Amino acid sequence: MLLENKVAVVFGGGGEVGRAIALGFAREGAVVYLAGRTLAKLEAAAEKIREAGGKAVVGQMDAMDPRSIEQYLDGVVKEAGHLDVTFNAISTDDVQGIPLTQIPFEQFMAPIDLGMRTQFFTATAAARIMQQQGSGVIMTISAVSGKTAYGNSGGFAISCIGIETFCRQLANEVGPSGVRVICLRSAGSLDASGLQEVFTLHAKNAGMTYEEFVQNAVKDIPLRKLPALKEIADVAAFMASERASALTGTAVNISCGQTPD
Repeated sequence: MLLENKVAVVFGGGGEVGRAIALGFAREGAVVYLAGRTLAKLEAAAEKIREAGGKAVVGQMDAMDPRSIEQYLDGVVKEAGHLDVTFNAISTDDVQGIPLTQIPFEQFMAPIDLGMRTQFFTATAAARIMQQQGSGVIMTISAVSGKTAYGNSGGFAISCIGIETFCRQLANEVGPSGVRVICLRSAGSLDASGLQEVFTLHAKNAGMTYEEFVQNAVKDIPLRKLPALKEIADVAAFMASERASALTGTAVNISCGQTPD
Protein backbone atom coordinates (compact mmCIF):
# COMPACT_ATOMS: atom_id res chain seq x y z
CA MET A 1 0.00 0.00 0.00
CA LEU A 2 1.20 3.49 -0.85
CA LEU A 3 0.78 5.03 2.62
CA GLU A 4 1.35 2.13 4.97
CA ASN A 5 2.48 3.28 8.43
CA LYS A 6 1.88 6.92 7.50
CA VAL A 7 -0.03 9.38 9.68
CA ALA A 8 -2.27 11.76 7.75
CA VAL A 9 -4.34 14.69 8.98
CA VAL A 10 -7.25 15.89 6.85
CA PHE A 11 -8.48 19.34 7.79
CA GLY A 12 -12.14 19.68 6.87
CA GLY A 13 -12.44 15.91 7.00
CA GLY A 14 -16.19 16.03 7.52
CA GLY A 15 -16.91 17.62 4.14
CA GLU A 16 -17.41 15.74 0.90
CA VAL A 17 -13.93 16.40 -0.49
CA GLY A 18 -12.24 15.83 2.86
CA ARG A 19 -14.13 12.59 3.40
CA ALA A 20 -13.12 11.31 -0.05
CA ILE A 21 -9.47 12.23 0.53
CA ALA A 22 -9.49 10.59 3.96
CA LEU A 23 -10.99 7.40 2.52
CA GLY A 24 -8.32 7.40 -0.19
CA PHE A 25 -5.52 7.78 2.33
CA ALA A 26 -6.98 5.05 4.54
CA ARG A 27 -7.35 2.67 1.58
CA GLU A 28 -3.61 3.01 1.07
CA GLY A 29 -2.82 2.15 4.69
CA ALA A 30 -2.56 5.52 6.43
CA VAL A 31 -3.91 6.20 9.89
CA VAL A 32 -6.18 9.17 9.21
CA TYR A 33 -6.91 11.95 11.66
CA LEU A 34 -10.06 13.85 10.72
CA ALA A 35 -10.04 17.44 11.96
CA GLY A 36 -12.75 20.06 11.86
CA ARG A 37 -15.39 21.97 13.78
CA THR A 38 -18.44 19.72 13.42
CA LEU A 39 -17.98 16.46 15.29
CA ALA A 40 -21.08 14.78 13.85
CA LYS A 41 -19.77 15.11 10.28
CA LEU A 42 -16.30 14.00 11.30
CA GLU A 43 -17.67 10.94 13.09
CA ALA A 44 -19.78 10.02 10.05
CA ALA A 45 -16.70 10.19 7.82
CA ALA A 46 -14.64 8.19 10.31
CA GLU A 47 -17.31 5.49 10.46
CA LYS A 48 -17.15 5.05 6.68
CA ILE A 49 -13.40 4.63 6.91
CA ARG A 50 -13.70 2.07 9.70
CA GLU A 51 -16.42 0.17 7.84
CA ALA A 52 -13.99 -0.13 4.92
CA GLY A 53 -11.33 -1.55 7.25
CA GLY A 54 -9.34 1.65 7.71
CA LYS A 55 -8.14 3.49 10.79
CA ALA A 56 -9.62 6.91 11.62
CA VAL A 57 -9.41 9.25 14.60
CA VAL A 58 -11.65 12.28 15.06
CA GLY A 59 -10.60 15.59 16.60
CA GLN A 60 -12.25 18.98 16.92
CA MET A 61 -10.29 22.14 16.11
CA ASP A 62 -10.77 25.57 14.54
CA ALA A 63 -8.75 26.21 11.37
CA MET A 64 -9.19 29.96 11.83
CA ASP A 65 -7.35 29.79 15.16
CA PRO A 66 -3.58 29.19 14.84
CA ARG A 67 -3.25 28.09 18.46
CA SER A 68 -6.05 25.54 18.05
CA ILE A 69 -4.25 24.06 15.04
CA GLU A 70 -0.90 23.92 16.81
CA GLN A 71 -2.40 22.21 19.85
CA TYR A 72 -4.24 19.72 17.67
CA LEU A 73 -1.17 18.78 15.61
CA ASP A 74 0.99 18.55 18.72
CA GLY A 75 -1.58 16.11 20.09
CA VAL A 76 -1.44 14.02 16.93
CA VAL A 77 2.34 13.81 17.09
CA LYS A 78 2.25 12.96 20.78
CA GLU A 79 -0.22 10.15 20.13
CA ALA A 80 1.05 8.81 16.79
CA GLY A 81 4.73 9.66 17.08
CA HIS A 82 5.01 11.53 13.77
CA LEU A 83 3.11 13.55 11.16
CA ASP A 84 3.58 12.50 7.55
CA VAL A 85 0.80 14.14 5.54
CA THR A 86 -1.67 16.99 5.93
CA PHE A 87 -4.46 17.87 3.52
CA ASN A 88 -6.49 21.07 3.71
CA ALA A 89 -9.98 20.33 2.35
CA ILE A 90 -11.66 23.26 4.07
CA SER A 91 -14.32 24.98 1.99
CA THR A 92 -13.79 28.62 1.02
CA ASP A 93 -17.55 29.32 1.35
CA ASP A 94 -17.51 31.20 -1.95
CA VAL A 95 -20.55 32.90 -3.46
CA GLN A 96 -20.97 32.35 -7.19
CA GLY A 97 -23.51 33.19 -9.86
CA ILE A 98 -23.19 36.98 -9.43
CA PRO A 99 -21.25 39.23 -11.86
CA LEU A 100 -18.31 41.21 -10.49
CA THR A 101 -20.18 44.41 -11.23
CA GLN A 102 -22.94 43.36 -8.85
CA ILE A 103 -21.38 41.20 -6.13
CA PRO A 104 -20.83 42.99 -2.80
CA PHE A 105 -17.15 43.44 -2.03
CA GLU A 106 -17.48 41.53 1.25
CA GLN A 107 -18.84 38.48 -0.60
CA PHE A 108 -16.09 38.80 -3.21
CA MET A 109 -13.40 38.89 -0.54
CA ALA A 110 -14.83 36.16 1.71
CA PRO A 111 -13.33 33.11 -0.08
CA ILE A 112 -10.01 34.90 -0.53
CA ASP A 113 -9.73 35.77 3.14
CA LEU A 114 -11.04 32.43 4.43
CA GLY A 115 -9.02 30.41 1.95
CA MET A 116 -5.72 32.13 2.60
CA ARG A 117 -6.14 32.18 6.38
CA THR A 118 -6.87 28.48 6.72
CA GLN A 119 -4.18 27.55 4.20
CA PHE A 120 -1.57 29.69 5.94
CA PHE A 121 -2.46 28.57 9.46
CA THR A 122 -2.68 24.83 8.73
CA ALA A 123 0.25 24.60 6.33
CA THR A 124 2.73 26.61 8.37
CA ALA A 125 1.85 24.77 11.58
CA ALA A 126 2.39 21.43 9.83
CA ALA A 127 5.58 22.68 8.17
CA ARG A 128 7.20 23.56 11.48
CA ILE A 129 6.65 20.01 12.73
CA MET A 130 7.74 18.39 9.47
CA GLN A 131 10.88 20.51 9.21
CA GLN A 132 11.99 19.17 12.58
CA GLN A 133 11.27 15.63 11.40
CA GLY A 134 13.09 16.19 8.11
CA SER A 135 10.14 14.88 6.07
CA GLY A 136 6.46 15.32 5.30
CA VAL A 137 3.93 16.28 2.65
CA ILE A 138 1.59 19.27 2.87
CA MET A 139 -1.34 19.13 0.45
CA THR A 140 -4.38 21.12 -0.54
CA ILE A 141 -6.80 21.59 -3.42
CA SER A 142 -7.67 24.40 -5.82
CA ALA A 143 -9.72 24.54 -9.02
CA VAL A 144 -9.27 25.18 -12.72
CA SER A 145 -10.85 28.59 -12.13
CA GLY A 146 -7.43 29.68 -10.93
CA LYS A 147 -5.97 29.01 -14.39
CA THR A 148 -8.85 29.81 -16.74
CA ALA A 149 -11.27 32.71 -16.42
CA TYR A 150 -14.90 31.81 -15.73
CA GLY A 151 -17.62 34.42 -15.39
CA ASN A 152 -19.74 34.93 -12.30
CA SER A 153 -17.35 33.03 -10.03
CA GLY A 154 -16.86 35.88 -7.56
CA GLY A 155 -13.64 35.70 -5.55
CA PHE A 156 -13.26 31.93 -5.91
CA ALA A 157 -10.76 32.06 -8.80
CA ILE A 158 -8.63 34.65 -7.03
CA SER A 159 -8.62 32.42 -3.97
CA CYS A 160 -7.41 29.50 -6.10
CA ILE A 161 -4.59 31.58 -7.58
CA GLY A 162 -3.55 32.66 -4.12
CA ILE A 163 -3.56 29.11 -2.79
CA GLU A 164 -1.41 27.81 -5.64
CA THR A 165 1.07 30.69 -5.33
CA PHE A 166 1.27 30.17 -1.58
CA CYS A 167 2.03 26.47 -2.12
CA ARG A 168 4.84 27.26 -4.54
CA GLN A 169 6.45 29.73 -2.14
CA LEU A 170 6.12 27.41 0.85
CA ALA A 171 7.57 24.54 -1.17
CA ASN A 172 10.60 26.65 -1.97
CA GLU A 173 11.17 27.52 1.67
CA VAL A 174 10.65 24.10 3.28
CA GLY A 175 12.06 21.90 0.52
CA PRO A 176 15.62 21.93 1.91
CA SER A 177 14.22 20.31 5.08
CA GLY A 178 12.76 17.42 3.08
CA VAL A 179 9.16 18.69 3.14
CA ARG A 180 7.06 18.65 -0.03
CA VAL A 181 4.09 20.90 -0.81
CA ILE A 182 1.51 19.79 -3.38
CA CYS A 183 -1.70 21.38 -4.65
CA LEU A 184 -4.31 19.44 -6.61
CA ARG A 185 -6.05 21.51 -9.29
CA SER A 186 -9.46 19.93 -9.84
CA ALA A 187 -12.09 20.62 -12.47
CA GLY A 188 -14.76 19.87 -9.85
CA SER A 189 -16.62 16.64 -9.21
CA LEU A 190 -20.23 16.10 -10.21
CA ASP A 191 -20.71 13.71 -7.31
CA ALA A 192 -20.06 16.59 -4.90
CA SER A 193 -23.11 18.60 -3.87
CA GLY A 194 -21.07 21.82 -3.85
CA LEU A 195 -20.39 21.63 -7.58
CA GLN A 196 -23.99 20.67 -8.25
CA GLU A 197 -25.11 23.86 -6.49
CA VAL A 198 -22.61 26.00 -8.44
CA PHE A 199 -23.58 24.43 -11.77
CA THR A 200 -27.25 24.99 -10.96
CA LEU A 201 -26.56 28.71 -10.48
CA HIS A 202 -24.52 28.97 -13.67
CA ALA A 203 -27.14 27.00 -15.61
CA LYS A 204 -29.82 29.44 -14.51
CA ASN A 205 -27.69 32.40 -15.60
CA ALA A 206 -27.12 30.72 -18.98
CA GLY A 207 -30.80 29.93 -19.49
CA MET A 208 -30.18 26.18 -19.39
CA THR A 209 -31.33 23.25 -17.33
CA TYR A 210 -28.76 21.68 -15.02
CA GLU A 211 -28.50 18.66 -17.33
CA GLU A 212 -27.93 20.88 -20.38
CA PHE A 213 -25.26 22.85 -18.55
CA VAL A 214 -23.41 19.68 -17.56
CA GLN A 215 -23.54 18.34 -21.11
CA ASN A 216 -22.20 21.64 -22.42
CA ALA A 217 -19.48 21.72 -19.76
CA VAL A 218 -18.03 18.32 -20.65
CA LYS A 219 -18.54 18.23 -24.42
CA ASP A 220 -15.15 19.76 -25.23
CA ILE A 221 -13.17 18.09 -22.43
CA PRO A 222 -10.88 15.42 -23.93
CA LEU A 223 -12.15 12.71 -21.58
CA ARG A 224 -15.75 13.99 -21.88
CA LYS A 225 -16.19 13.99 -18.11
CA LEU A 226 -15.19 15.68 -14.87
CA PRO A 227 -13.13 13.84 -12.24
CA ALA A 228 -15.06 11.93 -9.61
CA LEU A 229 -14.20 12.39 -5.95
CA LYS A 230 -12.57 8.96 -5.79
CA GLU A 231 -10.33 9.88 -8.72
CA ILE A 232 -9.24 13.02 -6.88
CA ALA A 233 -8.55 10.93 -3.78
CA ASP A 234 -6.53 8.36 -5.73
CA VAL A 235 -4.27 11.09 -7.12
CA ALA A 236 -3.93 12.62 -3.65
CA ALA A 237 -2.80 9.30 -2.19
CA PHE A 238 -0.20 8.84 -4.92
CA MET A 239 1.11 12.40 -4.51
CA ALA A 240 1.41 11.89 -0.75
CA SER A 241 3.40 8.71 -1.25
CA GLU A 242 7.12 8.13 -1.75
CA ARG A 243 6.45 7.33 -5.38
CA ALA A 244 5.95 11.07 -5.94
CA SER A 245 9.03 12.04 -3.92
CA ALA A 246 10.48 14.19 -6.71
CA LEU A 247 7.40 16.43 -6.92
CA THR A 248 6.88 19.63 -4.96
CA GLY A 249 5.72 23.19 -5.56
CA THR A 250 3.33 22.07 -8.27
CA ALA A 251 -0.40 22.12 -8.98
CA VAL A 252 -1.33 18.66 -10.24
CA ASN A 253 -3.81 19.00 -13.08
CA ILE A 254 -6.83 16.75 -12.42
CA SER A 255 -9.18 18.28 -14.98
CA CYS A 256 -9.63 15.36 -17.41
CA GLY A 257 -7.87 17.60 -19.93
CA GLN A 258 -10.18 20.60 -19.49
CA THR A 259 -7.25 22.96 -18.92
CA PRO A 260 -4.12 21.61 -20.62
CA ASP A 261 -0.77 22.68 -19.17
